[in-house]
Amino acid sequence: MRSVAAVAVFFALLLSFLLGGCGLLPDQEDETSSWTAQKLYAEAKEAMNDGAYDKAIKLYEKLEARYPYGRYAQQAQLEVAYAYFKQQEIASAVSACDRFIRLHPNHPNVDYAYYLKGLANFGEDLGLLGQLSMQDLSERDPKASKESFDTFKELVTKFPASKYAADSTARMNYLVNNLAAHQVHVAAYYFRRGAYVAALNRAQSSLKTFPGAPANEEALFLIIRSYDALGINDLRDDSERVMRKNFPNSEFFAHGLYRTEPWWKLW
Repeated sequence: MRSVAAVAVFFALLLSFLLGGCGLLPDQEDETSSWTAQKLYAEAKEAMNDGAYDKAIKLYEKLEARYPYGRYAQQAQLEVAYAYFKQQEIASAVSACDRFIRLHPNHPNVDYAYYLKGLANFGEDLGLLGQLSMQDLSERDPKASKESFDTFKELVTKFPASKYAADSTARMNYLVNNLAAHQVHVAAYYFRRGAYVAALNRAQSSLKTFPGAPANEEALFLIIRSYDALGINDLRDDSERVMRKNFPNSEFFAHGLYRTEPWWKLW
């Protein structure tokens, strides 16, 4: 009986070893196993052009794993970031851009990595903004806008001659307006709930942090209303004089704080 048991144990161990060792054998079904770096890149590029981003990503990753030191591997890293961006996998796209920037800070196309990273966060924010309508913005997190702005700013600062600098600057201007609008909507949220000091602080913060932003017209009006609600008439009157001087035809004087159109349709 002992010999039978020993034989059974031996075969069990042998089977376990064989099954475990299967992972050590080359994948005979992988048709790409003999492909050159150029072939892998060409096939991945074709998949990208066809919109097969998952397939493209897998091919680019195989290229980098097999040929990590060639020029194709560096380009593959950028292409992977773009593929994730096209699939709206924002976190993966940003991570891929960060990896390229970290590994190749002096690469001729590193400015594109910054630009793509900025676009990824910019696109994430716009995707939400496009659906806002009359949604209360006080619950929105402006993190994506801030990160996008910081990335575009870094690009413009480090690479002022980059072909992406002009568009990055334009997007930065938009993002400043967006961040100011977020502050103002939070201020309006507080005002509607009777938290006048909090509303006043938020509106004043927008004026100081984002001077010249279109949303600051509403910020000034909120300051006037908040001082009025708090019974601080001298500061209310001073603020109203400033607003009438800067926005003599403001709609807020005619229609008040609450309006029917969302803020982003006004500019």
